[in-house]
Amino acid sequence: MSKTHPLGFRIERDIKEALVKAAKDDHRSVSSLVEMVIAKWLREKGYLADQRDRAA
Repeated sequence: MSKTHPLGFRIERDIKEALVKAAKDDHRSVSSLVEMVIAKWLREKGYLADQRDRAA
């Protein structure tokens, strides 16, 4: 999947530090972690179809 839609925003320092640590612990980039967290929230709230639903 091509990543062509950048998104920028400001966050508190402690949140950024926690994100960096969590991403490192999970062997992924901060961008990848943020995308995963946002997508999970959107699926839970019904704003984004589950990937399994799209394949069916």
